[in-house]
Amino acid sequence: QVLLVESGGGLVQAGGSLRLSCAASGRTVSTYAMGWFRQAPGKEHEFVAAINWIDSSTLYADSVKGRFTISRDNAKGTVYLQMNSLKPEDTAVYYCAAHRSVIVLQTARADYWGQGTQVTVSS
Repeated sequence: QVLLVESGGGLVQAGGSLRLSCAASGRTVSTYAMGWFRQAPGKEHEFVAAINWIDSSTLYADSVKGRFTISRDNAKGTVYLQMNSLKPEDTAVYYCAAHRSVIVLQTARADYWGQGTQVTVSS
């Protein structure tokens, strides 16, 4: 069992930055790949980024490459999403999620989900 709790969302102007955090707990949480996903109004749930538990290799959606960085601190049980150069189209509820396969996470599927944190980017 893995419990995920997101935080760090808020309102930011276009071009600004936010760092989202996902506190992960559970006896096997360190063996899971972790991902970030988002859902904007009127849009489908989409994959944003993922990090593999084995080697911390990362994957990103094309829309956020070069702007977002995913990282994890296994000692703290936390995964982060550093978001820079934010755009209004980044506005969405952001969710963290866990699955043993980073490839599965890339398809926007997971075994465990957080409750989400709102990110709003103004023009």
